[in-house]
Amino acid sequence: MRRDSLLKVLAAVAIIVGVFFAFVSPLAQSIRQGLDLQGGTHVVLEAEDTPEAQVNEDAMERVVRIMEKRVNELGLAEPIVQRQGERRIIVELPGIKDPDKAIQVIGKTAMLEFKNDKGETVLTGTDLKDAHEQTDEKGQHVVALEFSDEGGQKFGDLTAKNVGRNIAILLDGEVLTNPRVNEPIMGGKAVITGNKSLEEAHNLAILLRSGSLPVKVNIIETRTVGPSLGQDSKDKSVVAFAIGLGAVVLFMMLFYRLPGFIADISLMAYVIMLLFSLKMLDATLTLPGVAGIILSIGMAVDANVLIFEHFKEEFLTGKTMRLSMEAGFERAFTTIFDSNITTIIASAVLFFFGTGSIKGFAITLGLGVVLSMFTAITLTQFMIKNLIAANLFKNPKIYGINKLPEQTEEVTKLG
Repeated sequence: MRRDSLLKVLAAVAIIVGVFFAFVSPLAQSIRQGLDLQGGTHVVLEAEDTPEAQVNEDAMERVVRIMEKRVNELGLAEPIVQRQGERRIIVELPGIKDPDKAIQVIGKTAMLEFKNDKGETVLTGTDLKDAHEQTDEKGQHVVALEFSDEGGQKFGDLTAKNVGRNIAILLDGEVLTNPRVNEPIMGGKAVITGNKSLEEAHNLAILLRSGSLPVKVNIIETRTVGPSLGQDSKDKSVVAFAIGLGAVVLFMMLFYRLPGFIADISLMAYVIMLLFSLKMLDATLTLPGVAGIILSIGMAVDANVLIFEHFKEEFLTGKTMRLSMEAGFERAFTTIFDSNITTIIASAVLFFFGTGSIKGFAITLGLGVVLSMFTAITLTQFMIKNLIAANLFKNPKIYGINKLPEQTEEVTKLG
């Protein structure tokens, strides 16, 4: 029995340590990184009243939805679109290689018009059903348009009435192309030519699919975080993480000795579980998120500290090592649960009412608290109970207890 208990502890330690050193770096690098860690572009837009459209709450909500659709179709890693005040919108584009082109895509009003030779608008972007880029048989990069049923009818009538004439296709008042109609075009499909590259056609298709903005929007601020600055932030975060983890490990070893060592092993498991959870949630790691992880590391051993202190108190009343540890876990559970629940509530409030990076901090902190409670109550308890059952270490000092129980002291005095 003693041998089996010892083997269980050794196997658990070996597996956790091996998994930690094998996967901690790949997992950390595989998690999406925010603007402040990998660089990118930060854009602030402001809506403006015009005679045609006034800025109101409904218009701003529609602008945010359209912006989200546009930046998501750019294929960026976790872009952020959020309101700031009544008229402003913040757009963060992490890892973008060409900020100017991205800004052109998100900033355009995207008002599409089809005009006859008299300059009259017959169709608009609202008549579109779909738009996508493609390369035709001549190697030209075009945007293929598919109209709605009503739009297809309008387009057919337009081309039928203008055979031999030109139809101008305009975007935000600028002529994209001015093709000559050779014959009526039925079926509700057309193409826009004149794109210099497939990427240009792709960006135009994004604009047309997402629809036109309901109000005029101006770009009032553009800030680029370079890759080198992002890398510097990342390097400092790694150093801070290593120092925080190392300090906690050293503290637990010095003050609680063998149980502290077990707690440190559980802490390794906790870090791997946290990184794996962030990866599975497809979360984006930002500097505040890193701060939440480092903070949660300290909180991760807080539960162990409560357990070990109660263990000491129980042992000093004269109980055996096994009964003392069981009582320590039992007495500490209520305190651990209550304190962690309050932190989880605070994290939930930050997540639901915060924005951007504040949400990232809330996610890492809340998730960290849940995982820390799990590892302390299950993993640490499993290893310590088996370690005590192995009966390999009998000296109380090895368990961080520096004096004998009260009953033993009385016996000694009587003797």
